[in-house]
Amino acid sequence: MTTAAADLSAGDPRRFEVWGSPIGHSLSPVLHTAAYDRLGLPWRYGRRHVDEASFAIELAALGPEFHGLSLTMPLKTLAHDAARIRDAAANATGAANTLLRTGDGWAAFNTDVGGLAAALAEIGSAAAPRARIVGAGATATSALLALERIGVGRIDIAARRPAAAEPLRTLAASRGIAATVSPLDAPAGEVELTVSTLPGDAPVADAVSAGLAASGGTLYDVVYGTWPTALGHAWLAAGQPAHPGATMLLHQAVLQIRIFATGSPDDPLPGEEDVVAVMRRALMGG
Repeated sequence: MTTAAADLSAGDPRRFEVWGSPIGHSLSPVLHTAAYDRLGLPWRYGRRHVDEASFAIELAALGPEFHGLSLTMPLKTLAHDAARIRDAAANATGAANTLLRTGDGWAAFNTDVGGLAAALAEIGSAAAPRARIVGAGATATSALLALERIGVGRIDIAARRPAAAEPLRTLAASRGIAATVSPLDAPAGEVELTVSTLPGDAPVADAVSAGLAASGGTLYDVVYGTWPTALGHAWLAAGQPAHPGATMLLHQAVLQIRIFATGSPDDPLPGEEDVVAVMRRALMGG
């Protein structure tokens, strides 16, 4: 995938934003601003409330000073469809959380996959033999690809509506991953790792949460703004390791900034270790 890379020595005040509905809670401006300051870039990163109905109009109206966007739900599918170029993760998931302006139009990326894979590696969960995904939405698709990246060979998918998870099982099979689908309240087999992709305010019955916790190994919950979630409470009550999604947010933002600065999620930033440390401190309020 070829995109136009930014010149990090350039002094032009490029603009970037995160879009979504709602959007006021987003910590992306904190992360990006900390990174731009560390890199010495005069770039600005803001936020804008954009819903599905207004997305196309807002995108078409962007001036040339806007070089990229971060997208939250419910805009990730629309961002994927609006792009002329897509990376492999965006193609596989049908969703994009990053848009980069190029000479050929918008290029779409899904950095949730790489961000979650890096977060799971950080907590020592790389190459777990078997894992469970709780949920069946767009983030669950990214979670499946992240688990593939860290070497998980078997994945159980627990969903409120098992029929909604069938596309996930099909995707897993196409990539050589053994996957099963079951109702959220079905008896759960033992796994070493559970990745929850449920919204932070999703109600889960106490008995269901306790059953998942008892057999779920380490919990990584992609939610970071509402912690502990219903599942987080159950894991902590069971004395099991549980992690909120802040590190996924951090690592996917690092990949986004690579894209904005170099045109590729695979090209490290100058002094990236220091940049990530600054971003982590900003995320933690320090």
